Amino acid sequence: MGIVNATPDSFYGASRATEEQGVALGLQLAAQGADLLDIGGESTRPGALPVDFEEEIRRVVPVITGLRAAGCTLPLSIDTRKYETARAAHSAGATWLNDVAALQDDERLGRFAAETGMTVVLMHRQGTPETMQKDPRYTRVGPEIRDALARRVEAALAAGIVAERLVLDPGVGFGKTLDHTLELLQSLPLFAALGFPLLLGLSRKSFLAHLEQRGGQVAPAAEQRLAASLAAAIAASEAGVEYLRVHDVAETAQALRTWKALKPRGEAWTA
Repeated sequence: MGIVNATPDSFYGASRATEEQGVALGLQLAAQGADLLDIGGESTRPGALPVDFEEEIRRVVPVITGLRAAGCTLPLSIDTRKYETARAAHSAGATWLNDVAALQDDERLGRFAAETGMTVVLMHRQGTPETMQKDPRYTRVGPEIRDALARRVEAALAAGIVAERLVLDPGVGFGKTLDHTLELLQSLPLFAALGFPLLLGLSRKSFLAHLEQRGGQVAPAAEQRLAASLAAAIAASEAGVEYLRVHDVAETAQALRTWKALKPRGEAWTA
């Protein structure tokens, strides 16, 4: 899943794009081997302030329509938690809904996704983007997030979304400390046991810098986290994660192809 941020404030500068840049970036990621593109108009980085749906629509719809007009046939995902934005994006050509709130911020989203047949990514989050990293707490990270995702699956099914259209994201960086994230990644089999494909967004995130810092290294800026992102992508794929949300499609695809070629023949390729 290649990332196209039609925003001025997403945490990684190279993924920020205006309308024209967003179309060009999306086409570039498609040419590099992306299987689908995720287009967002509201940053959900820690501390980010919300954007109203009118502004969000103004940012994302021209990118979606521009990609379709340019001949892009990949599935397009709208990264939003707002009904109005999802509706406008779907009309423009988006067929996936990537909701960091797992259909909790707008009760209309679930019914809309069911009516339109959109594939829905349900992501776990503790708190809101404005507050989620201030003091997140868990008793048992893996079981708590698994149970929370299971409840959101039940809500999605009750809204009429068919099970085959659901993807789960444990939400790395959304209300988790470094230790929470490490425990989450060790708990991936718990989430997979729910029976739905898993998606992870690990690319260039701050936990990678915190890992370096814990190891005695200088914490790298987002622009310097490519190698760590590739290592995390391989580890996630080896654990059975089906979808990786990444900034660096060409590099990630190359790393995964190499990993596949070097794996012992008796092991299954899960990416």
